Amino acid sequence: MKSRSCIVLTLLTFPLLVWAQDTADLNVVHRIKAEAYGNSKVMEHVFYLADVYGPHLPNTPAYDQAADWAIKRMQEYGLVNAHKEKWGPFGRGWRYTRFSAHLIEPQYAPLIGYPLAWTESTKGVVQAEPVLVQVATEQDLAQWKGKLKGKIVLTDPGRQLSVPTTPLGSRLTDAELEGDVRSGEPSLPQSLFGLLKMPPAAAPAGVPRDKLERFFREEGVLALIQPSNRGDSGLVRAPKAGSRDVKAPLALPAVALTIEHYNRIVRLIGMKVPVRVELQVETQVFDKSLDTYNVIAEIPGGRKKDEVVLIGAHLDTWQGGTGATDNAAGCAVMMEAARILKALNLKMDRTIRVALWSAEEQGLLGSRAYIKEHFADPDTMVLKPDYGKLAAYFNYDNGAGRIRGINLQNNDMVRPIFTAWLEPFRDLGVSAVGIRSTGSTDHWFFDAVGLPGFQFIQDPLDYGTRTHHSNMDVYDHVPPGDLVQSAAVVASMAYHTAMREQMLPRKPLPKPRPKPDSAAKPGR
Repeated sequence: MKSRSCIVLTLLTFPLLVWAQDTADLNVVHRIKAEAYGNSKVMEHVFYLADVYGPHLPNTPAYDQAADWAIKRMQEYGLVNAHKEKWGPFGRGWRYTRFSAHLIEPQYAPLIGYPLAWTESTKGVVQAEPVLVQVATEQDLAQWKGKLKGKIVLTDPGRQLSVPTTPLGSRLTDAELEGDVRSGEPSLPQSLFGLLKMPPAAAPAGVPRDKLERFFREEGVLALIQPSNRGDSGLVRAPKAGSRDVKAPLALPAVALTIEHYNRIVRLIGMKVPVRVELQVETQVFDKSLDTYNVIAEIPGGRKKDEVVLIGAHLDTWQGGTGATDNAAGCAVMMEAARILKALNLKMDRTIRVALWSAEEQGLLGSRAYIKEHFADPDTMVLKPDYGKLAAYFNYDNGAGRIRGINLQNNDMVRPIFTAWLEPFRDLGVSAVGIRSTGSTDHWFFDAVGLPGFQFIQDPLDYGTRTHHSNMDVYDHVPPGDLVQSAAVVASMAYHTAMREQMLPRKPLPKPRPKPDSAAKPGR
């Protein structure tokens, strides 16, 4: 029988042992920082993924080229089992290969914009009178019958711009970060699949988009023009108008213009000044294979190599810019984190796996398919054998801002662990470990099936104001120092998760959820 003093000593020592294993290895952190800041390749990754291969929607030649480049580069860094993991069906790929827009009358001016995804080509270069068509009900369409043949149609009345009074970009203040840390209440429960249901693209109130599209096609409309759905000063943000479903016809040629140029056309029409617009749009579709794929590569572990630490970001982009901040930056950070770990030849207990997801922009489809194949089906919560072998998933997809902390997804059990691991990065601005649950990107379904999936807290910069899903999503909006810092943080978090004796604590297993009516992406 143990003496009382031995029992007391054991009880006093146990918390110290737990704390010791969750203390960051400062020697390793120092080496990671030195490699990240001394030999960074992260902006080279952004250059290839954005400037060379961007933009790249799934199932397009550019997506294939970006994936092939990423696989080759990770193999060069020493990662193994680099491959394309197919899933599907996704639907047809789409890209545009030529675009021009000009105001011809009353005076010449180039128009800033781009075609909307999954829309048709124009029949060569077309010149036509633009007409503003505003209808509240299907009955209102009758007044336009026979009047739209050979016209270019606008359906939005435009909007008046306000004087800008806030900065275009910002970093999180100490007070904001402190608010994240001190927010002691978990996020309120919410319906995952309720958030996944997004309204269709804008259309006149009361008129279903499919009926409006059919009416315009029957009337002989040449093309549609719409304004950027938000922003100004040359910003264009309006990703899609058609469907990737091969059974659905492509939508009429549709173009989004910056609000200033769109408003000018609307004013001219309103003042009955003769207007002519010239458009040329060439698009291509790719429907030979309805499946697409995620890109996977690994650093094999040692004594616990069957257990996995997963780090990831989405490889697909929208078409407006080159996808630099959404999300070449995230892919670049994850590839760089893996490069750092390999360059240092760190021996890790668990396997580090890099995943570059496809079709995130269409509803987190690539990561969800991977989770369903390897871990669990969120509809049924039937678990796969690998469910118990995932130590954690870390995601990077909130622009190109440096990491300032991490959200716990309401899992307060990991707070002391992450706090200890992030402490050596306080001098680089990392201090927030917040309880809140966030959505809108690829960690979402990991958390939805009860796996430890996390998204980092990042400086917003101009992501929400300028680059997100816009023509400004380009290399020049990616600050190199931010990505260098982020790669170091990710490498350290992955390393410490791989080396922790126990798996990270998990929340209770969630109940099965009904299948959603829509796979649309949660809004950001």
